[in-house]
Amino acid sequence: MKIQLPETFTASMKDLLGDEYQAYLDSFEEPRIYGLRVNTLKWTPEQCRQVYGDFQQVPWIANGLLYPEERRMAKDPYYYAGLYYLQEPSAMTPASVLPVEPGDRVLDLCAAPGGKSTELGAKLMGKGVLIANDISNSRAKALLKNLELFGISNICVTSETPEKLVSVYPEYFDKILVDAPCSGEGMFRKDADMVKDWMEHGPAYYAPIQREILHQAVAMLKPGGMMVYSTCTFDKREDEEQILDLLKTYPEMEVVPLPRFAGACDSFGFSGAIRLFPHKIKGEGHFVVLLRKNADGQEAKQGKAGKQTKAGKQTKIPAVLEKEPELKAFLEKCGIFEDPSRFMVREDSIYYLPENFEPAKGIRYLRTGLLVGTLKKGRFEPSQALAMALSPGTFEDCISFNRGDDRVIRYLKGETVSLNEGEKPRKGWVLVCVDGFALGFAKGNGMNLKNKYYPGWRWM
Repeated sequence: MKIQLPETFTASMKDLLGDEYQAYLDSFEEPRIYGLRVNTLKWTPEQCRQVYGDFQQVPWIANGLLYPEERRMAKDPYYYAGLYYLQEPSAMTPASVLPVEPGDRVLDLCAAPGGKSTELGAKLMGKGVLIANDISNSRAKALLKNLELFGISNICVTSETPEKLVSVYPEYFDKILVDAPCSGEGMFRKDADMVKDWMEHGPAYYAPIQREILHQAVAMLKPGGMMVYSTCTFDKREDEEQILDLLKTYPEMEVVPLPRFAGACDSFGFSGAIRLFPHKIKGEGHFVVLLRKNADGQEAKQGKAGKQTKAGKQTKIPAVLEKEPELKAFLEKCGIFEDPSRFMVREDSIYYLPENFEPAKGIRYLRTGLLVGTLKKGRFEPSQALAMALSPGTFEDCISFNRGDDRVIRYLKGETVSLNEGEKPRKGWVLVCVDGFALGFAKGNGMNLKNKYYPGWRWM
């Protein structure tokens, strides 16, 4: 074993695992597992396997696949098309077991970098709203990119403390995911640096933080709503003890038993949660529990908007369209805007809000809905986020290159792309695709496409 584990950690693991402790140590000699989760808004696992062939199914994740390290899946045009998210298999579990349905109000409370949020957003299928929050503004920016790359339009990305969100959203959400900050013991095999972090901030440091976050999450959950609590650590203080304390404090909360699959272990001290250990599955360590807030006779879907007040001055879209013919002409090419009342214009930016949602005053939003684009001196420029939410079936003027065409990589690098003889000349805004999957916009001027791919996303 190459990783030097702290003695206090090994002692606790011996106590936790008993006769299985040596098998756990032996797992450190095994190669790291690589996984991806298919974006079901755009693709299917079957289609993915048809393209790549040798990928194995993650046994307990319907849209999870294992791939060999040498495939370098982050350097593939389909990655840039948002067809999959690279994610360690056990980390796929929390979002997979939260029963999100289209139309739900969903909160991912500790969401960055977005692996779990992207799955929750895909489950919504464009209906309802996903509020993805991370207290770190810099991490929330990475979260936003991943959600937009996936083409998820009904999002709000915030960077707030749970306490601040509670003041606006009491008993508001149908589903909540709390993938809590933790000591990271389950990731020691994957990332040796986590051992150094553990020595600075171990379970005793994180336990009170987790407890406070959980209490705030309960306050935002509707009666009848469901919540997942998860960590990537093994210590009972961060796992079972958090749940036992929660159940004692909130009698209306109950554990919803999760189905066990091969390699998954039951929780300690109560039954119904899932523990994942690297010596028992193809993945790292995780703890996952599903909870329900009993309605006690209340209508489970009633909910309440809390103390929301509209944020800032907004302009309705009809007034803008009268003055901006270029914007009006562009929107007529898009087939995804069903309800004009959901447009919001703030300063020079145009957004399409999630259904039945208004931004709240006093909340730090990095994004409210889908950023459609910006108005610049009477000219409209569509956003990269909008491009990822479109497809040849929802935008009037598209050009699609096959995955092996060298123009795909040139486009992703920000270069001007030339059309070949016999290809249709293009004028105005064009949606550039790979095999029918959107990559971004270009501006056609005949046989050349001026690249409008977002610089921050370019192939490096």
